[in-house]
Amino acid sequence: MLTSRTFLKRTRAGSVLKVVREHYLRDDIPCGAAACPLCPPRPDGGPSVLEERPSGAASSLCPGPHYLLPDTNLLLHQIDILEDPVIKNVIVLQTVLQEVRNRSAPVYKRIRDVIGNPEKHFYSFTNEHHRETYVEQEQGESSNDRNDRAIRVAVKWYNEHLKKMQNEEIQVIFLTNDRNNKEKALQEGITAYTCEEYIKSLIANPDLVDRLACISDEGKEIESGKIIFPEHLPLSKLQQGIKSGIYLQGTYRASRDNYLEATVWVHGDAEENKEIIIQGLKHLNRAVHEDIVAVELLAKDEWVAPSSVVLQDDGQNEDDVEIEEEKENILKISDNKSMLRPTGKVVGIIKRNWRPFCGMLSKSQIKEARRHLFTPADRRIPRIRIETRQADTLEGQRIIVAIDGWPRNSRYPNGHFVKNLGSAGDKETETEVLLLEHDVPHQPFSQAVLSFLPKMPWSITEKDMKYREDLRHLCVCSVDPPGCTDIDDALHCREMENGNLEVGVHIADVSHFIRPGNALDEESAKRGTTVYLCEKRIDMVPELLSSNLCSLRSNVDRLAFSCIWEMNHNAEILKTRFTKSVINSKASLTYAEAQMRIDSATMNDDITVSLRGLNKLAKILKKKRIDNGALTLSSPEVRFHMDSETHDPIDLQTKELKETNSMVEEFMLLANVSVAQKIYDEFPEFALLRKHPAPPPSNYDILVKAAKSKNLEIKTDSAKALAESLDKAESPAFPYLNTLLRILTTRCMMQAVYFCSGMDSDFHHYGLASPIYTHFTSPIRRYADIIVHRLLAVAIGADSTYPELTDKHKLSDLCKNLNYRHKMAQYAQRASVAFHTQLFFKTKGVVNEDAYILFVRKNAIVVLIPKYGLEGTVFFEEKDKPTPRLDYNNEVPSLTVEDTTLHVFDKVKVNIMLDASNIQHQKIRMVLVEPKIPGNDVSAQFSTVMSSNSEPEKKKKKLQE
Repeated sequence: MLTSRTFLKRTRAGSVLKVVREHYLRDDIPCGAAACPLCPPRPDGGPSVLEERPSGAASSLCPGPHYLLPDTNLLLHQIDILEDPVIKNVIVLQTVLQEVRNRSAPVYKRIRDVIGNPEKHFYSFTNEHHRETYVEQEQGESSNDRNDRAIRVAVKWYNEHLKKMQNEEIQVIFLTNDRNNKEKALQEGITAYTCEEYIKSLIANPDLVDRLACISDEGKEIESGKIIFPEHLPLSKLQQGIKSGIYLQGTYRASRDNYLEATVWVHGDAEENKEIIIQGLKHLNRAVHEDIVAVELLAKDEWVAPSSVVLQDDGQNEDDVEIEEEKENILKISDNKSMLRPTGKVVGIIKRNWRPFCGMLSKSQIKEARRHLFTPADRRIPRIRIETRQADTLEGQRIIVAIDGWPRNSRYPNGHFVKNLGSAGDKETETEVLLLEHDVPHQPFSQAVLSFLPKMPWSITEKDMKYREDLRHLCVCSVDPPGCTDIDDALHCREMENGNLEVGVHIADVSHFIRPGNALDEESAKRGTTVYLCEKRIDMVPELLSSNLCSLRSNVDRLAFSCIWEMNHNAEILKTRFTKSVINSKASLTYAEAQMRIDSATMNDDITVSLRGLNKLAKILKKKRIDNGALTLSSPEVRFHMDSETHDPIDLQTKELKETNSMVEEFMLLANVSVAQKIYDEFPEFALLRKHPAPPPSNYDILVKAAKSKNLEIKTDSAKALAESLDKAESPAFPYLNTLLRILTTRCMMQAVYFCSGMDSDFHHYGLASPIYTHFTSPIRRYADIIVHRLLAVAIGADSTYPELTDKHKLSDLCKNLNYRHKMAQYAQRASVAFHTQLFFKTKGVVNEDAYILFVRKNAIVVLIPKYGLEGTVFFEEKDKPTPRLDYNNEVPSLTVEDTTLHVFDKVKVNIMLDASNIQHQKIRMVLVEPKIPGNDVSAQFSTVMSSNSEPEKKKKKLQE
């Protein structure tokens, strides 16, 4: 049956257009119930979804067998409840799904995943195309009311339809939190409950009540309690204000160190007022980190300076707003007139970017209380008030909480408990927290993704060889860190008949297995990168590819993408060619094994000769790069030695780099530059490239001043000048000084980023001193390289293109996600090292070590301990202790504590130990031992930490008893 839908649409020119669309109605859409004799089988041939005898939780309100049918708002706000394994046999209407899709992409994805889970028995019913459930919008009826009516019609139809089944009668229960919709449903004879009524009626699952989202009624909230915050303006007013320039739109970034301060990064290209400071509770006005907000600038005489005060919200004075106002005044007193910045206040929220937050419960002191404060692990997120009956169980656990809303009369947002992750401090729990907090996708790969993997046993077919060269005869080998299973790259070098050298870099051909647009491709693009934690790897692609079919292991045939150069003995490139290939690696070596072969006087086999040739060329290439102005920087990387049974770190040392590390790196850089040039020549508008912007001169201030304090000059007008002055900055009496300068230089650098060539004009890579660069050599662990492989394959005629590959806007969006994922992976890796460092020092007690000062602050020094590659802060201000006399000199830079002056790069001795007094934010504590400062009682400081560390132990014992 054919009907038509009519709607009005406003064109860009401002006129109104009437759109008429054909709408097909059918009577062969199945209801999804297993025992239904009336409905045809599913078109896809799959089994019925809703169970014949609905299992799931028993309810005291509806003891008979029943299916659930939620409305849109319930699905949007109570998705945590619907995801719980207890809730099964749910009908999700097309009307509801479409509305959810328009209103929240994350919730839409979550509900699609639930529908796809066969154990949940969620059925998506296409009510908008079913002849008996489709409803026309009536005159004067809003689309919202029409959708509510469509949902009620579908519930009624289901109940009539299911009555015709021969077996027992199954009822459909309508779940809605909308008062009007529920009343209308009851008038029409439909059984309807609110989510809370239904969940509280579940006999065996009282804990599920904790996961109910608390949705406050705006009207009610004003009567109860004092108004703390100004009202948020409606979206229409905000949009008008932004258009007319009264308000500015930007991303809200809360401060880690001061809960009464934030900055808003204004969107757009305007140079002035790019960053706006927000200070004080009322001006912050319930914005949460990463929200998109509208800001009104304050008058210039109300502008403030960024505060240097550290304020942590201890949650003690949650209802005493006067105390908060006193703290706000402290911020204003510490203003420095020359530092005043544009200041504003949040007038409305354009888009909430709330996510589920990890943290711990701060249990209420009131006996048998149900309302408690939750403290997020991320200090930028406010505390959240939740209701739970299981506070005793959740104390000392890492939990996940979601925010539901933030009423004007509440000091903190309201939320609900989502999930218990496990005991705080437990290795698995902390790893899970670390991944969730850094937004690292780490769920096991879904069946949809795995279905696109090649079937085993896999072998190379004639079709695979169509555009490939057979290079299995070449003496190819790989050189990697020990224990590496995802081998991306292999190398070869051989002398040619004309006396020149043929050098090849062979990269795993991942794009052969991951085809554009399928579920495997989409998942890899979303993950963006493999994340390496201290003892865990979160793969970007499933293990069958990462550690097997794509990994260039020795003595097996593997598909590769090869970049082959003809070079003379001075490492000058005479010819470059790219080809898809098949290789058979003759050896998988570690850096140490390859180094041993190169150095051995007795070994002269093909692999060793090839390695020596590569090493010789690599040294020449490196010299050329450095002469060209490339930087050789340093960062203290650490390696943990794990106990084979407990997997706890038993030793911690800095990584030692061998000549072979540099050898592999040189050829990877060369391949990346060669490929970048090739894809840019072929696709000037949509090559995916990587650039490293030059730092603004002010970034180098700290480096120049620090070097000057040691009578050394660092020039920063170009990368070449910087590289040369770093090479000259040597002190025979202080050999480690040069490494410290290079570590400090690394801190001055900008972040390297991916970009699309058609959307940018500056391609230069500052650190490598290269006019063009990309990533081609690690497609198993970086999605950017897969795109580069696809572009290169099209460029050499080895593969076909597809629309997204030549769409610069889509590529640009992809680059944004890749840059975000790479940044988060980096942070997650650092957090993993920090956590394992804490584990290492947990059993060590107090450790005394040599350290060097990297930075001096107003009340502290930041030191580096070379032995462990560990950085930490030594504070000179202690809570409840007299503060020593501090004199900070920004010019030198130096800090004088009492009569002892400390300079950057001074060698000191520190005591290190784990401070576990705050179980959620455990930290490495450092205290200065040498030079000795009068009044700085080291033993007293450590005994305080020791006693506070033992507190949680007592609690633990109590719980165990």
